[in-house]
Amino acid sequence: MSRVLDVYLHEHLVGKLSQDTYGRLQFQYDKDYAESPFALAISLSMPIQLEPYEDSYTRAFFSGLLPDDIARHRLARFLGISEKNSFALLEIIGGECAGALSLYPEGETLILPKEEDIDILDNNKLREILDLLKRRPLLAGQDNLRLSLAGAQDKIAVTIIEGSIALVKGTTPTSHILKPLIEDIKDSVHNEYFCLALARLMNIETPEAEIHWLGDTPYFLVKRYDRKIVSGKGINRLHQEDLCQALGILPELKYEREGGPSIASTLELLQKYSLQPAVDRIAFIQRVIFNFLIGNADAHGKNYSLLYTDRLPILAPAYDLLCTTIYPNLSNKMAMRIGGKYDPNTVFLRHWHQLVPDTTAAKKVLNKDLIKISKDCLNYAHTLKESLKGKGIFSPIFEDICQVIKKRSEHIVGQF
Repeated sequence: MSRVLDVYLHEHLVGKLSQDTYGRLQFQYDKDYAESPFALAISLSMPIQLEPYEDSYTRAFFSGLLPDDIARHRLARFLGISEKNSFALLEIIGGECAGALSLYPEGETLILPKEEDIDILDNNKLREILDLLKRRPLLAGQDNLRLSLAGAQDKIAVTIIEGSIALVKGTTPTSHILKPLIEDIKDSVHNEYFCLALARLMNIETPEAEIHWLGDTPYFLVKRYDRKIVSGKGINRLHQEDLCQALGILPELKYEREGGPSIASTLELLQKYSLQPAVDRIAFIQRVIFNFLIGNADAHGKNYSLLYTDRLPILAPAYDLLCTTIYPNLSNKMAMRIGGKYDPNTVFLRHWHQLVPDTTAAKKVLNKDLIKISKDCLNYAHTLKESLKGKGIFSPIFEDICQVIKKRSEHIVGQF
């Protein structure tokens, strides 16, 4: 006998996610929803149709709503569930996911947000939450908290009420993501903050972010780009999906060398589906260059997303920017190849040229971007480091990142 979850997009019932006795997943759009002229597909990989989507498509998309890697393993172990059982995990934590999807047991009435669902956290409560998060990923199973976030690191979705951090329960949407220090990744908070701030200086669209302190311990607070605060109406969810979901690729295959999205497949996807294909293709190439320069080898298919502000998606703001190169325990191989190369030390101009059409004009534009972005990134990195120091924000990590950028920038500019 199948188990069933109702799937909502905003407040609309869009379909049902079911799991049979063999563990196979199936998703079927609701007939009334599918026949509505305003219906929006939940994914580019699952266009609206009345026939059900079988396991391969369904699993790739819905598994992508869950944490991955070690975070998923720890979550499943805490809940006493197999980490491969996406349905059971979503049944417990699928109430507030990335984007505008919510999953609830079949037939359960969708309850509107209530004031009592908000729990303001003082420093003592927040300290308890951050300590608990180390043992209970996403705080799963606690007091009607049904929050799910993709990614490999421990984090929690929260909202900000008059400057205070609050946990939310029930159907109340969250507005921010709180990221504590990553174990075994030295000063991850300052690393991500610096890279995100640098991207913003480079005119790369990013969400707003701040470093906060709890005693001597920093944490990172990022405003959700898939949420919009509407005056007088609270927080609205915006639908989104990452590249793996959009391309129908399982999250565990997020790296290109394992079958995940590539630069070419991403550019093709943007050309075919984006509301602004030319703008987004340029922006994506610029982010590839930026990630190369800052030494972010983990810019895989789940660290790029599409955001639905209309019926067609646009490239979502950049997120999860981290200089991984400075950590000797992490792989230096890039998540996506540049001209067939995973090793950044073997990427030369001829490899960059393979990312664009084989025309003189296209290569000329790319050359201009490579030189400008390389020089600007190095200059802005040093300016940012000094600026943050003046604001009392300092970490030895900043200089380490600057040195990586200097080496990568000189490598690129030296070829012209």
